[in-house]
Amino acid sequence: MSSLSLVVRDSSTMLRRNLLHARRYPSLTLNLLLTPIVLLLLFVYIFGDAMSSVIGGGGPDRSAYIAYVVPGLLLMTIGSTVVGTAVSVSNDMTEGIIARFRTMAIHRPSVLIGHVLGSVLQSVMSVILVGVVAVAIGFRSVDATALEWLAAFGLLVLFATALTWIAVGMGLVSPNAEAASNNAMPLILLPLLSSAFTPVGSMPGWFRPIAEYQPFTPAIETLRGLLLGSEIGADGWLAVAWCLGLAVLGYFWSAAKFDRDAA
Repeated sequence: MSSLSLVVRDSSTMLRRNLLHARRYPSLTLNLLLTPIVLLLLFVYIFGDAMSSVIGGGGPDRSAYIAYVVPGLLLMTIGSTVVGTAVSVSNDMTEGIIARFRTMAIHRPSVLIGHVLGSVLQSVMSVILVGVVAVAIGFRSVDATALEWLAAFGLLVLFATALTWIAVGMGLVSPNAEAASNNAMPLILLPLLSSAFTPVGSMPGWFRPIAEYQPFTPAIETLRGLLLGSEIGADGWLAVAWCLGLAVLGYFWSAAKFDRDAA
């Protein structure tokens, strides 16, 4: 078999393994998925009327805030989902299965590639589920074209890939599953410090740089522009740059750590 065929075969095998683990032990994924759903319901039904009067510029009508908050929560869903990837990678490294894999004639990076592919698929399914809940409570995107929907989906997949590689690196450097979960917690907290729930312009001046100079804010604003027709400006290029930069950083960090542990 050619090298490419071996990579595809072994990565597919590892992908099936990780999907089976996720199916047999769904509690972690469900717990992480509940966070954005609970936040969606909390912010919409408790703060929605008040926030809509500010964001929409009109009377209290939570539909304006639903439209505003959903793009941020879709990206927060990805951040929550990949925390499970960090935990899964840490478990593999500490429970001895990686040592067994290294004695077998398999493509070594396929172990990490399987984790990444499995996590991206889970992230996409989680985003779809949160999107269904959002539509059920009133979210609508009537002006988005088919091309804009495709671009939004591509951004979500790219963002999930980037965060997953970072989460894999966090799992590799963590001594146990609890530490991996704690190390990956910024992937859940960063959306709370972004423009996900309130406009950056309404934040205190000292806090705005924290919200502006991070990966979630440009990705959220780009997603809003694609789904709701708002101005994207430079946020689109910034979002793609953040995704590519994090993906490359996470890949080389993970590969270096994985190879160093094998020595």
